[in-house]
Amino acid sequence: MPKDRILPNETAVPLLHCTSPDETLAFWQALGFAVTWKQTKPYVYLAFRFSGFELHYDGAPSAVDPSAENTGGCLVFVDAVAPYHAAFSAAMRRAYGRVLAKGQPRITRYRPGASRFTLVDPSGNSITFIRRDEPAELEYGGAKELAGLARVLDNARILRDFKSDDKAAFRALNSGLRRHGDAAPAVEQALALAALIELSVALEEPERVPGWGTRLRMLPLTDAELQQVTRAVSDPAVLLDWLPSQP
Repeated sequence: MPKDRILPNETAVPLLHCTSPDETLAFWQALGFAVTWKQTKPYVYLAFRFSGFELHYDGAPSAVDPSAENTGGCLVFVDAVAPYHAAFSAAMRRAYGRVLAKGQPRITRYRPGASRFTLVDPSGNSITFIRRDEPAELEYGGAKELAGLARVLDNARILRDFKSDDKAAFRALNSGLRRHGDAAPAVEQALALAALIELSVALEEPERVPGWGTRLRMLPLTDAELQQVTRAVSDPAVLLDWLPSQP
């Protein structure tokens, strides 16, 4: 085959900024990534491989603030995101004794049926795993065919799952529940309260949980609705003390 032709077999590898080689190495190795290159002098260059993709790092400019989480990032397109989230969560439990759900590094939650999640590394880069057949168009204000609390719930889902903005999701749900809660079906109220409980834990505001939980416990829900509410959070354990008794 002629070597002077451009062939559609290229490989692109993301080059990310690294603010701490030791922390970066420890994090990706804990998640099961193989180190394919390790160099710290005369300059930083690290390379990792997991399954069929690679991540490469070079030294970060002095002005980079990893806590701002705007260092950089990349997208990893996969057939299904759930197995990756499960593998990384299990690896975190083995290495750290828990799933790193807040701070840096961390993994964003995975809600059943979601089409993406993000790993934030110690340098503030975001590596987002996206299902290849994810819908091309998303309505970031909540689906227009929905109304009331149902639309608020949809908006909060977008803010959490696609924009990784827990604070904005919390504000939307808190405000939406006040405005629409009384007129909403019990299951929609329960979904909002369950999300607020989960967000309160994620945002390190556990003092809010008993208030939301007491309201959740009082709602009349069927067995199917209880299962729906439980499936809506990434860690059902946060709801164990607050779920209403089955009828």
